[in-house]
Amino acid sequence: PGAPLDQTFRTVDPEQTLEIASIRPTDGQTVGVAMPISITFDAPVTDRAAVERRVSVATSVPTEGSFRWMSDDQAHWRPQEYWRAGTKVAADIMIYGKDLGNGIYGEEDRHISFSIGDAVIAEADGASHQMVVTINGAVAKQMPVSLGKPAAPSSNGVHVVTELHPKKIMDSSTYGVPVDSPEGYRTEVDWAVRISNGGEFVHSAPWSVADQGHRNVSHGCINAAPPNAKWFFDTVKKGDVVIIRNSGGPDLKSWDGFGDWQIPWSTWVAGGRK
Repeated sequence: PGAPLDQTFRTVDPEQTLEIASIRPTDGQTVGVAMPISITFDAPVTDRAAVERRVSVATSVPTEGSFRWMSDDQAHWRPQEYWRAGTKVAADIMIYGKDLGNGIYGEEDRHISFSIGDAVIAEADGASHQMVVTINGAVAKQMPVSLGKPAAPSSNGVHVVTELHPKKIMDSSTYGVPVDSPEGYRTEVDWAVRISNGGEFVHSAPWSVADQGHRNVSHGCINAAPPNAKWFFDTVKKGDVVIIRNSGGPDLKSWDGFGDWQIPWSTWVAGGRK
């Protein structure tokens, strides 16, 4: 045996640790072509560049992408263009024990891998009152719809599917309109597909079938006949695209749901770090 090894070292006593509160997509998930990688931390990040250096994104096909911080505790990574269908993606967040600025050290590493499914893109037009759904570039279905009425128009722009509910209670009080007011409501709907955090869904609306294809009468959602809404619910997945045009309303805000695609690429890249 050799001579004893005499070595000294010291450990770091972090003032604060930074944990990963959530990551979307989840590991193993198959998502749509517009899904960003969303990393939410449990506290504000002071040195954003230090965190970004510890995150790597690997793709099965060459994919140009970049970070943007949507808030002090949430970063999104998205490709320049929609993901290519069939792409395999792996993301590693290697922050454990790393100095992330101001005495903050990473609490854990995380790894996720996910797949990009078929390119499902729906385009709803408030002028023609039609929604056309394509799958991998081919038209799969066209359906009459009714968008938000002039007093409550839908938001124009690129929306991303975030939730799917076979049944959902639509409650106007969740966005500040009392249920017992003239514009208030609390209604259970079928086949509800959320496309914004602001309360926009594609859902079944048997009460507006006569209006679908002719006029916009909803409170901001995309109303469809029950069979069409069921088909849409069964066809889409998280990360799929719903584009609204000619609604008469404002543009979707970039911070509303996954409004990432409302930000031009040059602006997205320029705003990635402090």
